[in-house]
Amino acid sequence: MGVVRTIVFPALRLIVWALIAVALLWIAFVRTGQGETDAAASPYAVVDPPAATVTRGDVVNTVNLQGTIEADPATTVKSTAAGQVGRVRAEVGDDVDEGTPLFTVLVTVEPPAPTDPVDPAAPPARPTTKTVTVTSTVAGTLATLDVLAGQDVTIGADVATVSPGTLTVSAPLTQAQQFRLLAPPTTAQVTVPGGPGTFECTGLRTGNPATAQEQPPGAGGYVDPYADPSSSMTGAEVTCAVPDGVQVFAGLTATVDVTAGQSTGVLLAPVTAVRGTVGTGTVWTVGEDGSQTETQVVLGLTDGQNVEVQEGLVEGQQILQFVPNTDTPADQFGGGMYGMGY
Repeated sequence: MGVVRTIVFPALRLIVWALIAVALLWIAFVRTGQGETDAAASPYAVVDPPAATVTRGDVVNTVNLQGTIEADPATTVKSTAAGQVGRVRAEVGDDVDEGTPLFTVLVTVEPPAPTDPVDPAAPPARPTTKTVTVTSTVAGTLATLDVLAGQDVTIGADVATVSPGTLTVSAPLTQAQQFRLLAPPTTAQVTVPGGPGTFECTGLRTGNPATAQEQPPGAGGYVDPYADPSSSMTGAEVTCAVPDGVQVFAGLTATVDVTAGQSTGVLLAPVTAVRGTVGTGTVWTVGEDGSQTETQVVLGLTDGQNVEVQEGLVEGQQILQFVPNTDTPADQFGGGMYGMGY
């Protein structure tokens, strides 16, 4: 037992310490050097930016919008005479045409001033009355009629409203969508969930509604300073008329698809590769040696995924798939013009 304690255990202890020292030396020198060599040879040490190929194909510029069905505003009818209401000739709910009589006004007409010497004994001339008929200025349904027989009215007073009975589809536009609809068509395809199916609305217009134009700066509420301007609402909207015979109701939601042009057999590049604005932009071409060159291009239509390149590139050319040296999605996607999803 004394031999084990004095010889065997100390020998084993020395062997264990020797193994530990060897392992530490191997980790410190051999393993570290191998790791550096592997890192230098690893394909993930330097990541080349992804490239895309300029292809040829078709592009359809269809902008998909979310909107609502709205009743067209009623027209206000004003009194065209001052006097006392005589006979009310229409009732609320009546269908009227332009020129339909609504009520009459008894107007007092003072006698003209005499031009010849007046006989003091002669009785004074009495005023007379004439009847003026106030009529509807538009066709539609009489929504309100705010007069009663015997009531006094003045010229220009609001006396009635006529609802046209028509509906309009309205959809707000983002900044990027406005750029895509610089030359909008006159019609759009509208789908109302649970409704009559897709139908064509006519008289399509883009622009700012009157309420937005009259709204003073800053009255629209809080504006997020960090919001992407290309995806924020601008106050502009698309409107078109619901055709007669299509049964929808005010307040319903609708999807509006506006197709503003298409091109076939054109050069296409990913929208993520383009930085620019309407008509012109910049892409980065990739040479055979891997060099990258900023190149000016002329742009055409886009479908939100690809953009037509009219000048500056050739079919099969390699370009960077993403705009370099950008941090935000708006910058990476072409300055917020072509790269945003629609």
